[in-house]
Amino acid sequence: MWILDARYRGEIELWVKGRNMTRIREKYRPCFYLHLPDPHAHIGMLDALSSKYGAEECDFKTIHGLLNGYRVYAGREVAEAIEKQSHFTAKLYNVDVRTEQRFMAEKKIVPCCSEFESRFDTDFEIPLSTLEIKIPGNPCIDKDVPSIVISDGCEKRLEGSERCVLKDLSDQVEAYDPDVILFKNADFWMHLILKKIRDYCLDATLSRTGFFSKLEEKSYWSYGKVNYRAGALIPEGRILIDTEASFNYKKGGLKGILLASRLTGLSPNLTSRFTPGTLVSSYENYEAVARGIAVPFRKSDPERLRGFAELRAKDRGGMMFQPKPGVHERTYQLDFTSMYPSIIVKHNLSPETIANPDLKGFLSEVLAPLLELRIRTKNLKKSDPEYSGLDMILKWMLITCFGYTGYRNAKFGNIEVHERITFIARDILLSMKDIAEEMGFEVLHGIVDCVWVRGEPIMKLKETVENRTGLLIEVEAYDWLVFLPMVDGGGAYNRYYGRLSDGSIKTRGMMMNRGNTPAYIVRMQSDMLDIMKEAQSFERLKQSRDKIEEVHQKYLRELRCADVKELVINSRISNTDYQKNCPQRSALDAYRRQGVEIEPGMVIGFVIRDAKRWIVDTEWEAREFDVRYYSELLEKAWKEIAFALDFINKKKDAYISRLSGRGYSSQRPFLESA
Repeated sequence: MWILDARYRGEIELWVKGRNMTRIREKYRPCFYLHLPDPHAHIGMLDALSSKYGAEECDFKTIHGLLNGYRVYAGREVAEAIEKQSHFTAKLYNVDVRTEQRFMAEKKIVPCCSEFESRFDTDFEIPLSTLEIKIPGNPCIDKDVPSIVISDGCEKRLEGSERCVLKDLSDQVEAYDPDVILFKNADFWMHLILKKIRDYCLDATLSRTGFFSKLEEKSYWSYGKVNYRAGALIPEGRILIDTEASFNYKKGGLKGILLASRLTGLSPNLTSRFTPGTLVSSYENYEAVARGIAVPFRKSDPERLRGFAELRAKDRGGMMFQPKPGVHERTYQLDFTSMYPSIIVKHNLSPETIANPDLKGFLSEVLAPLLELRIRTKNLKKSDPEYSGLDMILKWMLITCFGYTGYRNAKFGNIEVHERITFIARDILLSMKDIAEEMGFEVLHGIVDCVWVRGEPIMKLKETVENRTGLLIEVEAYDWLVFLPMVDGGGAYNRYYGRLSDGSIKTRGMMMNRGNTPAYIVRMQSDMLDIMKEAQSFERLKQSRDKIEEVHQKYLRELRCADVKELVINSRISNTDYQKNCPQRSALDAYRRQGVEIEPGMVIGFVIRDAKRWIVDTEWEAREFDVRYYSELLEKAWKEIAFALDFINKKKDAYISRLSGRGYSSQRPFLESA
């Protein structure tokens, strides 16, 4: 049974893909579990729950052991009322596990997976037909749908009156009857399209039944920044993916979305829209229910009282070594594969094992197959890029599984587990440094889960570290590597670039890597690095200096005539009420003048017209720009390249002089050549 879509509307509805698409309905009574420390104090409430919702006494399993309580056939509103009436002494379970997900976990079935497959398989067929839709225009400001482009391998443009375009779209969707619609900016356009269809009284729909469920828009805080998810209209019986907004689709493609569905028990419509953190949390929920373990509604594990010495030793985050700024030849990067999840699995870390380390931990047990799958896809993608999407989905799920152990609302989180992971990781990184130095290697840099070294034999070092730590390591070889400086002259922890031994360039933290850098400046750095990647040695880099400087001068000369669209700055809005004058505040005003309301977490595009007064124009209305401001951005990008060239050409004094007044120190070692 290959399930394409699932939802609950009074009963479970499954859309099953076979020769034809079939909708199966099955009766299902959702319930939650209730445990009261003192049931006798709530006799009246329990009698009411029994008579009105069929509450029945039962035992149920949690990760901490069996609890005696009640099974209540009701929803979240009743659960929240119980919390209030019990003065929040009641412990509730399975309240907010999605009903269709819980149904499938209990039945041991998942979407997008046949009964003959394991959901952890890397090779699986996609028996789905796909249609792509694009609407030329800007969904933020356009109030009409002038034309639509559709493609099932052959592109077709729908034009004419708006009514005809929408009718043609519906007819084409009905004729193709696709299982999957890939639609750029779908979550913005669909609201307008369905409104227009109603206004024109068209018998048209993009759903197989005409029904759409709603996923509400929301702004949320994650990993130090505000994010935004647009409200979505999700068609019944069909997958609709917003190819522009979906992080998971951009990273994993359609196959990555389907793998996430197989792992989490959620429909592809949801896995394309949820964050990787929500996916790994959903995976844990599915595994818990499938194993008969109740999922807590509220995290209730209190942090135990600890002394200052213990907190100081454990609550410190990841370990980093500060690198020497400069250029290093013939270096290696040793990177642990999914280090934090590997620590969870290897050291049996889970909320219930902190006090009872001899128990088999839920978290370590359920993450083990996910980690094994990631190791498999990482190896497979080396010879077949088709596995890259699967690997990226797994990588991001495993990255966030660590963060969720310390998240205040995580179902299976615990701050002491979080601290224990980082404690072990710090110890491993320090041990790795000691091993490398004992073997005669020079350690250049280290950050959380990887180190950069120089020396030989590198494979012997890899083997030794793997044997002592029990964790797998990937090795990348650089012909040359540049660690950029910070303002104080020390090496930046996360800003570097270099030429790998396969001839490609790897960059991290440069201007071209930042989402707010204009395309014109990204293009300049890319052109410069294209020249640099041809240089396998320092000597070849010296010889390429003139060509690289020509690129710099070319972009400076042509800036005045640059396409204004290449100068758009994309910025994530953290709030909608900036107190100080800044580009974001001016951009918000510009958007509002166009009738576009911005929510926190949205990314907006604008062009700086006057940097002195921070006058900006929206990306679609911009016609001119502040040449001086963009020249300064070009210079900033150029300095990241010039830093390496100046030191390779032994022009240290000239370079330091040019940076005088900027706080750069000349007392650091810069050029490091074997």
